[in-house]
Amino acid sequence: AAMAAAAAFSLTEVLDAFRRCVTEQREVLLEPYLSGWRGLIRFLQSLGAVFSFISKDAVAKVSLLEGLCERQGFVSLQAMVREELLAGPAALRARPDSGCRTLLRLHRALRWLQLFLEGLRSGESGTSALCTDAYNASLAAYHPWVVRKAATLAFRALPPREAFLEVMNVGTPQEAVAVLGEAIPYISDVYGITQELFAQHKLLDLP
Repeated sequence: AAMAAAAAFSLTEVLDAFRRCVTEQREVLLEPYLSGWRGLIRFLQSLGAVFSFISKDAVAKVSLLEGLCERQGFVSLQAMVREELLAGPAALRARPDSGCRTLLRLHRALRWLQLFLEGLRSGESGTSALCTDAYNASLAAYHPWVVRKAATLAFRALPPREAFLEVMNVGTPQEAVAVLGEAIPYISDVYGITQELFAQHKLLDLP
């Protein structure tokens, strides 16, 4: 079953989605953003239970945002932020199901994935160390101690780099590294625009 799940994922779908994400006006389109996330979730799921504490949360957040986009007709991240801020910062902070808060959770996880994928591409250290470093530099700050402890333990059991490159389903390890090299700048760009937008509106610490 693991193999069947793995076959459903290809890194090119993540690349294509994030490539479509940013408009000429530097707006982040939510449809390709969520589509890129669905690909990243499949990538995490194809690696087994190790990442389930992140992928389960991401699945919930993605479907919440999809519902929101359908109901509210939000096309871009900027439009969603503008709309939700109309109620005032205090009202926004009080809403646990706001699009801003939900997207912020995905945004933090995207940073971890971006760092981890960069590490996989360069291959400078083992996957466990890479993943732990990426986690400590991103998501760890927002997780309670017990989750952090479980995560770092789980990362010790990660397969070697070849297994990750294979799961990407884009050919040889060299080809996987090349596609990573193409995909990462798009992911970084989306991350950077989101970070700037949230910082500008003081939304980076939404409870």
